[in-house]
Amino acid sequence: MMSRLILFLAFLACLNGCGVLPGSQNAPKREFRGVWVATVANIDWPKSGWEGSVEQKGHFKRILDFYDKLNYNAVIVQVRAAGDALYPSQYAPWSRYIAGSEGRMAQWNEDPLAWMVEETHKRGMEFHAWFNPYRATMSLDTSTLSPEHDFYRHPEWMLPYGNKNYYDPGLPEVRTKFNAIIAEVVTNYDIDAVHFDDYFYPYKITDETLRDSLSYSTHALPGQSLEDWRRSNVDSLVKGVHTTIKSIKPWVQLGISPFGVWKNKSTDPKGSDTQAGQTTYEDLYADPLLWMNEGWIDYLAPQVYWSLELPVASHRKIVDWWSKNSKGAHLYIGNGAYKVRNNSDAAWNEKKELPNQVALARSYDNVLGNILFSAKSLMKENQDVVEYLKRRYYKYPALTPVQASSKVPVPNPPEITKIALQGESIILTLSTKGQFKQALLYQSGKKAKATYPIQKLIAKIPLEHDANVLEISRKVWPKGHRALVFLDNYGRETKPIIIHHNQIPTHDQKR
Repeated sequence: MMSRLILFLAFLACLNGCGVLPGSQNAPKREFRGVWVATVANIDWPKSGWEGSVEQKGHFKRILDFYDKLNYNAVIVQVRAAGDALYPSQYAPWSRYIAGSEGRMAQWNEDPLAWMVEETHKRGMEFHAWFNPYRATMSLDTSTLSPEHDFYRHPEWMLPYGNKNYYDPGLPEVRTKFNAIIAEVVTNYDIDAVHFDDYFYPYKITDETLRDSLSYSTHALPGQSLEDWRRSNVDSLVKGVHTTIKSIKPWVQLGISPFGVWKNKSTDPKGSDTQAGQTTYEDLYADPLLWMNEGWIDYLAPQVYWSLELPVASHRKIVDWWSKNSKGAHLYIGNGAYKVRNNSDAAWNEKKELPNQVALARSYDNVLGNILFSAKSLMKENQDVVEYLKRRYYKYPALTPVQASSKVPVPNPPEITKIALQGESIILTLSTKGQFKQALLYQSGKKAKATYPIQKLIAKIPLEHDANVLEISRKVWPKGHRALVFLDNYGRETKPIIIHHNQIPTHDQKR
């Protein structure tokens, strides 16, 4: 009998250590939960460029509300799809995907990107601005392009390949222009990150040649192979963008989501046990391992869009490979939610395929979250998958991981100089502004704790950088003590401030 008890206790200890006790996987305090919102070809948003701003805003809010309810904490929104912009830019024409036709001003009363960032932050979510660096056009038919598009302004930058035009990655002028594009957005908008997807050099097409021999002969180093030169061009872009971002706002992250397979083991013993038809290193000329080692990126999110046990490219094996080969940046996993009950691989018909991929990511200490492609995938169908995800893994909210690149000390929390009541809101006036992006309200006792579990989180309240006033709904504070904690720009929590509801005035006061 005693031996059975010991075995049972050992079994429980093992479950607890693996994080799979009932409810234990549901409540990590820090976990990246992102979703890609694709605008190219109006995949996710807007539904049409010809819609009015009211319809476009309503659709974007529905995306935010759906994923906020699912306790997601970040959206990755495509703001540059093909040499265009979903915001007013001095470097690119308005995108047809928001304006109907390219170069036509979006019919909004305000800046769409500023509005999207604000709406996202209202819900306590991060906004990652997603750019495609090299895709210039979606078609070789350029008759619908704006005269302001680089295809007309800089035809010498263009490389036709397949059915699209691409910016020549080998030209220093292309990198200079793209750095200016990034600087414009980082300077003018309160974004949390700049994001690139997997499109660097184009995916190879059989019997087609990318005609970059002139730029290769002009710019390659002596003895440098074409393949190494192409990778060095992408490396230069990544390094340059990282430098640009950090010189303007050090807390803004650079994240990249490469194709899921770095190399197959058949071509390199260090590669993964896969048989991918193309690889990110050999075919797209991207080297994410180098970017992490050099500290040029803040997070990496490989697109592991295959099912768990697919023989040629097992999700399980690929995640394991990335977990063993990643360092110097946060690692998230990109999941192909668009395949759920919409793919020839029968595994995607199972309700638990996608949730089990989330569970797999959580089983690795250095995998800190997931990103789904794409937003519409779970919004209309597969409600059983959504409900299972919420119940089993996303029952509680989560904070995004603290940025690993932060070097400055955690600031002290601001002092509360005044507490007032205005209607149904509690108004706190703060002594400082600009250092914090969000306030967190936890249920607490009289004494402050060093840290609070996520189950105690009551509210996330956005903070504008130019404001020193915090507005809290009275509904979340009926009585008792609350711990007020601030998140700095790097996502770190300050020491808590304990406030009792008796400190709140009982009558309205003007600010």
